[in-house]
Amino acid sequence: MKVFFVISLQQKIMKSMYLSLILSIFLMACNTVSTRPEQVKINPDAMNFYDFKMNSIDGNTIDFNTFKGKKVLLVNTASACGYTPQYADLQKLHETHGDKVVILGIPANNFGGQEPGSNEQIMGFCSKNYGVTFQMLEKISVKGDDMHPLYKWLTDKEQNGWNDKAPNWNFCKYLISEDGKLLKFYGSAVKPMSEELISQL
Repeated sequence: MKVFFVISLQQKIMKSMYLSLILSIFLMACNTVSTRPEQVKINPDAMNFYDFKMNSIDGNTIDFNTFKGKKVLLVNTASACGYTPQYADLQKLHETHGDKVVILGIPANNFGGQEPGSNEQIMGFCSKNYGVTFQMLEKISVKGDDMHPLYKWLTDKEQNGWNDKAPNWNFCKYLISEDGKLLKFYGSAVKPMSEELISQL
């Protein structure tokens, strides 16, 4: 009986250590920040950020050309995620620094099935719970075989010049420069109002 208890206890300890290790690796990934190198080579045949057009969450066409001269922060969002309260900080960023940066919230259901709703349901949730007035785009896929072309550009170094980091969870962030170049990748845990993000605006 004692031997069984000791073995059982050891198994529980090992399982706990394993789960802690997995959680630590996940949290480290969510805290990731990657920066554009000084010199990058961009495929001349690749699409430019300003070549993209997407539909807003309410169905209107958004031409990315209209963002020239401002930084743009793209965020893959979800309504039922532990990071969902970042909507409040994104709204605050929009209200305090909207003259410098355009925020594009991009709903996606790629992680944990945490954005199952329709565009209409998502917009209702964002408005009711967080008073969102920054630009929300239509729901898309940000990974996998059906990855949207915008996220192929964001995650393919042949196209954007340096970055190959794809979103690994909801609320990953990509910062675009005033001239349409990808500047930074921020993991989910990097808060929209953090100094490391605000300092880049």
